[in-house]
Amino acid sequence: MKIYQKAWFWYVVALVIVALDQVSKHAIEAAFEYGETLVFTSFFNFTLAYNTGAAFSFLADAGGWQRWFFAVIALVASVLLSVWIARCAQQKPREAFALAFILGGALGNLYDRIVHGHVVDFIVVHYQDNYWPAFNLADSAISLGAAVLIIDMLFSKEKKENA
Repeated sequence: MKIYQKAWFWYVVALVIVALDQVSKHAIEAAFEYGETLVFTSFFNFTLAYNTGAAFSFLADAGGWQRWFFAVIALVASVLLSVWIARCAQQKPREAFALAFILGGALGNLYDRIVHGHVVDFIVVHYQDNYWPAFNLADSAISLGAAVLIIDMLFSKEKKENA
């Protein structure tokens, strides 16, 4: 029973990420027209963009079927992440942290995909004329979670003890 109590904390973290992601997307959509840009620095701006594909607009022009394909993948991944969190929450808090961020990001983008048919992106980072694809807070949470998960797997005390 304690395992599930610890897991609930991480599920709440994931829901907070979903909430922050959705609030930021709604705020941007309320303040910007599609394609409108607000420049903050020479390398960072907000631009309202819609992505019907996956990361880096993969399959964005596939004709519409990708909306449900990516929604199903995100749903399955979210279920698997939820189970993984329940199993590791008690003994591996860094791993649970990482998984909660990935879960929150996946659910934030899943909501967009189901409700809007596209993911709302707005954060743009670039160097001169070299632009990274636009992204959002959900994407940032997924990336942070993945980085923490990789670092934890590479440098965890448990791995060193087994070596």
